[in-house]
Amino acid sequence: MWIKICGNTTLDDAQLAASHGADAVGFVFAPSPRRVTAEAVSRITPRLPETLEKYGVFVDADFEEIVSTVEQCGLTGVQLHSASNLAARLREHSASRLKIVQVLHYEPLPNGEPMQSGRLEAQLASLLQNDAVDAVLVDSRTADAVGGTGVSFDWQEARGSFSRAGKHLRLIAAGGLRPENVAEAISTLQPWGVDVASGVEASPGRKDPDRLREFLATARRAAEELKSAAAGKVSG
Repeated sequence: MWIKICGNTTLDDAQLAASHGADAVGFVFAPSPRRVTAEAVSRITPRLPETLEKYGVFVDADFEEIVSTVEQCGLTGVQLHSASNLAARLREHSASRLKIVQVLHYEPLPNGEPMQSGRLEAQLASLLQNDAVDAVLVDSRTADAVGGTGVSFDWQEARGSFSRAGKHLRLIAAGGLRPENVAEAISTLQPWGVDVASGVEASPGRKDPDRLREFLATARRAAEELKSAAAGKVSG
C-alpha cells in the first residue's frame, strides 16, 4: 500500500510523515490554506530521506512553472489537476525521472444525482491510453476546492470501477480519508494507494502527530489484512 501525506507546510511535518513510514509527501503549489512557495520547499526537501517521494501538487500552473518548481525544489513527482497535455510534455521532458499522478475528480452529475459508475469508468478508460501517467488519484471536489476538501466520494458506488480499472491502472483513493475510515476505504476500494491531507491535521497546513501516526498504522494494517485474505482465497 502506497501512502502519501499531502499538504505539508513545514519540515517537522514532512519529517514526521517520513519517520512513520509514509512513501511520499506532497506540497501544494496552488491556492489553498496549505499553499507553499518553491523557496520554502527548496529548504525542506534536502533534509528529507532520499528514498521518500516528494510531490508537487499543481492546479493551473503551466509547463514552464512546473518544470522550474520541480528543479528548484528537488521534487521527484507531480500531481496534476489539469486535463491538458501537461503529463505528456512533462514525460517527454523528464523521461522516467519524474513520477506523474493525474487527478480524476469524482463529481456528482449536473442535476445533483450521484456520479454514475459508467462515467467514472469512461474517464479511467481514457487514462489507460495515457502512458505518460504513472498513477491516477481519484479525489472528491467541492464548489470551492479541488482537493483537501475533507469530503469522501461514494466508495460503494465506485467499488466496481476501482476493481476493473485497478487491474490496469495504479489507483489512489483520496478525499475525506482519516484514521477513522481509511480501513473501510481500503477494504471497499482495494486501491493501489491512499492520499490524505486534512484528515491528519490539527489545523489547515499543520499535522496532528497522533492522527498522522494512527492513519499510517491503520492503513498498513488494512492493507495487510487484504493481502492475507487474498492469499487465503488462493490457497483455499
